[in-house]
Amino acid sequence: MAKQQSFADKAKGKKKQDFIMVKVVKSISTDKGTFKFNERFVKLSDISKVTEIK
Repeated sequence: MAKQQSFADKAKGKKKQDFIMVKVVKSISTDKGTFKFNERFVKLSDISKVTEIK
């Protein structure tokens, strides 16, 4: 049987994402004087809101 749906048809039907993923790295000082780093991804609606991340 012939292929009914092409890749272009599939890609055309997908919705565009309305957010931006940003990687946030936070440093934490330990009792020994060393640092630990916590990483996480945050969804933002606009790139100008980066300064508001806690």
